[in-house]
Amino acid sequence: MHVEIQQLTKRYNDAGRLLTVIDNLTFSFPESGSVAIIGRSGIGKSTLMHLLGGLDTPTSGTVRYGEHILSAMDSDKRAAFRGQHVGFIFQFHHLLPEFSALENVAMPLIISGMHESSAREQSAELLIRMGLSQRMGHLPSQLSGGEQQRVAISRALVTRPRVILADEPTGNLDVNTAAEVQQLLLELNREQRNTLIIVTHSRELARSMDVIVEMLPGGALVSRQLSDDEQLGER
Repeated sequence: MHVEIQQLTKRYNDAGRLLTVIDNLTFSFPESGSVAIIGRSGIGKSTLMHLLGGLDTPTSGTVRYGEHILSAMDSDKRAAFRGQHVGFIFQFHHLLPEFSALENVAMPLIISGMHESSAREQSAELLIRMGLSQRMGHLPSQLSGGEQQRVAISRALVTRPRVILADEPTGNLDVNTAAEVQQLLLELNREQRNTLIIVTHSRELARSMDVIVEMLPGGALVSRQLSDDEQLGER
């Protein structure tokens, strides 16, 4: 699904002062493949992701998914659209603590109307793919950080959304676990032929993506190539 933003602006009222985070941004994302968004901390990357996912609304401008103008929908329609077409992966897993790994992953399918037995079967297949066949019955508190993130990724992908938005998905993981999660994300992106948009400070993750764009002050996005020793967020 083609994601496009047109003349997007987001302003906040900060203690009586009007703060412009994104100013008149126009950008078109590829219909499939992977995009890394880099840039220094506080530049507005998470704000952009919230606007792309309809978790926040722009001050002006549009967020378009194909023929659907997300920013023109009311909150109920945006929620329904997200549930069908958009998957979210965050740095912090946001798993439901009282439900098992399998139940967490199955929840979006059940909410969408799928029969519980079918939802659990489909969710189990994905968790097995994630290497969690022996952990499906465990609560989030019984899982490691890497395991929790694999569950969160499974929950985001189980409905086979057309667009995946990931905000620092490996930011809280050790180097080895981050590499494993990165590989799984990109493998599933290629298999499902969705659009994967990731905000990251990881040079390794960014360089593994099809496209790298840097966010500049005011929210402008420009294409980038990374040097071998460049540390992200320090430019």
